[in-house]
Amino acid sequence: MSPRTSRTARRRRLPMRYLLPLLFLVALLAMLMLRGYVHSEILADHRVRPPAPTDQVPHRVLDGGPVIDSRGGQLTTREVPRKKLVLTFDDGPDPVWTPKVLDVLKAHDAHAVFFVTGTMASRHPDLVRRMVDEGHEVGLHTFNHPDLSYQSKRRIDWELSQNQLTLAGSAGVRTTLFRPPYSSFNDAFDNKSWPVTEYIGSRGYITVVNNTDSEDWKRPGADAIIERATPKGGKGAIVLMHDSGGDRSQTVAALDRFIPQLQAKGYDFTHLTGALGVQSAHTPVTGLDLWKGKAFVYAVQASEQVTSVLVVGLAVIGVLVIGRFVLMLLLSGVHARRTRRPGFRWGPPVYEPVSVLVPAYNEAKCIENTVRSLMSSDHPIEVIVIDDGSTDGTARLVESLRLPGVRVIRQHNGGKPAALNRGVANARYDLIVMMDGDTVFEPSTVRELVQPFGDPRVGAVAGNAKVGNKDSLIGAWQHIEYVMGFNLDRRMYDLLRCMPTIPGAVGAFRRSALERVGGMSDDTLAEDTDITMALHRDGWRVVYAENARAWTEAPETVQQLWSQRYRWSYGTMQAIWKHKRSFVESGASGRFGRVGLPLVSLFMVLAPLLAPLIDVFLLYGLVFGPTQNTIIAWLGVLAVQAVCAAYAFRLDREKMTHLISLPLQQILYRQLMYVVLLQSWITALTGGRLRWQKLRRTGVLGSAPGIPTQPRHGDRRPVG
Repeated sequence: MSPRTSRTARRRRLPMRYLLPLLFLVALLAMLMLRGYVHSEILADHRVRPPAPTDQVPHRVLDGGPVIDSRGGQLTTREVPRKKLVLTFDDGPDPVWTPKVLDVLKAHDAHAVFFVTGTMASRHPDLVRRMVDEGHEVGLHTFNHPDLSYQSKRRIDWELSQNQLTLAGSAGVRTTLFRPPYSSFNDAFDNKSWPVTEYIGSRGYITVVNNTDSEDWKRPGADAIIERATPKGGKGAIVLMHDSGGDRSQTVAALDRFIPQLQAKGYDFTHLTGALGVQSAHTPVTGLDLWKGKAFVYAVQASEQVTSVLVVGLAVIGVLVIGRFVLMLLLSGVHARRTRRPGFRWGPPVYEPVSVLVPAYNEAKCIENTVRSLMSSDHPIEVIVIDDGSTDGTARLVESLRLPGVRVIRQHNGGKPAALNRGVANARYDLIVMMDGDTVFEPSTVRELVQPFGDPRVGAVAGNAKVGNKDSLIGAWQHIEYVMGFNLDRRMYDLLRCMPTIPGAVGAFRRSALERVGGMSDDTLAEDTDITMALHRDGWRVVYAENARAWTEAPETVQQLWSQRYRWSYGTMQAIWKHKRSFVESGASGRFGRVGLPLVSLFMVLAPLLAPLIDVFLLYGLVFGPTQNTIIAWLGVLAVQAVCAAYAFRLDREKMTHLISLPLQQILYRQLMYVVLLQSWITALTGGRLRWQKLRRTGVLGSAPGIPTQPRHGDRRPVG
């Protein structure tokens, strides 16, 4: 396959990178929407209509029995025969009280009718199955429990069909029994509710109200419930009770006395069709309808489980975020006070010359500014540019500058680790600084970077990488991230002695430390994190030099940012996995494994992965409520982040004006980082192999604070 064909194929596969994370997020959103639906947070309508006139309601309904059959255009009402009691329970099933009600019924060999709501039945299908298996009848009480007189025929059909779907999935049956929400006795029908009952009859349902109300929902006590539920003069009755909607302990206690008392008087507790002597209200469901019902119930169960996991995850991320902020604020302050106190020294001043390695691959637009910035260094250096098979004349351009102390080494393209190892092999000095080909140093950067080597325990030093092109919105967001997320973190990790990463843009190493750990490795895509962890395991200290500032060109497009952060995230995961054995080892390796690896895993991998839950629940709360509390909570989180950001900017002596874009960063930029990390997880779990991705540079640096302005090289052709 030709290189061009290969690039075309990669471009065609590129959307899959975005598709998998997006599909995951869509699935997550779908689960939350389903959860909101079955918890009556979506499509719920809890309006209760005031009474209306009754002149359009047939008198045989107002004065008739509680069983109303208007199927086929024929209207009949029926009473329950004498000495027959039909206990009916509304609003369930409830996971706490319905099993207790069923236990009492079973203990006294009584049967009843349960008018279930779809929202509850879909969440507790096992209880619906138990009702049917133990000989009880199940009727519909709508899905979301709205007052149907407010609803359109389409919504009524939806409520009925969804409720039937739930019954099919839960117990494999459909039913002809229906009880309207907020219904009462026959004389409560009016000109608004009766047309609904007629329509429901035309859909094949028998409407069942009641003629005896226990009023157990008022919780008047077991004695009062029994008194109100007992029919007078041996009459038959349909008794209204509830197995859901609150504390039903009084209902359960009353049942345990009520049933045997009336059985002793000759009453038979049976379901409705048994009392009326007609065919069962249940019809078995088979075929596609059965599987559709099972699929729906399974999806609801999955949404419940997913939501439970998300709630736990939200609690975990809350602890992690607060813990990280507290640690960063406390430890970064301690670090700043320690390193800024008068007379602070790492050790004896370091004056020895330094080798600066600049690995470069197609950096023609940036390399001149990079090398010229090193020429203004106030510390003695040699500069080695390792051209890693560039095709844009990078090496020839550097050679054409004819700068003293600058050497160019050419090699076939082998990747950044190979270029750095080649540079180390050719370096003259024992202290080695590594930087990127798109980075520029201030005059004091090298000097500040190597001073910690006055302490012989220090094997490597992380510098202060800063965003140079921060005038764009994406650049400003990355500027906030660098100052707040990276440099506060490095102060914290420095004190905890588990610095996870020496930035590739500005870092320094002892040659002896590099040689002891085998140099730069290409085992991961985050060679800077890999080498840092290796040094910790070998017993070296890795510290942070805040005054060693380097200005780097951050990605300016979403595509470039995605590629960079994808590589960082995936490479960090690879490095953690590579050094996992340190967790069980002894000595310095074990200390890093049991302190550093957990912190890095929690704060750099797990916390960012779970952090979207804050925004997911924010969106959920804004749409489904409580909106005000949700906004207050989110503003509280934002305020904590703003405090940390302001403190970080103050420590780094940065202008606060860039924090104006912080709220927008939290809404937009952070979401992109979430999806990038999710994609990295998917790549890791599926065993994918990510290649090094070269970012396209513009060469805009050279005008950053403390950096001499350099001419743009975009208009000059490389020599040769």
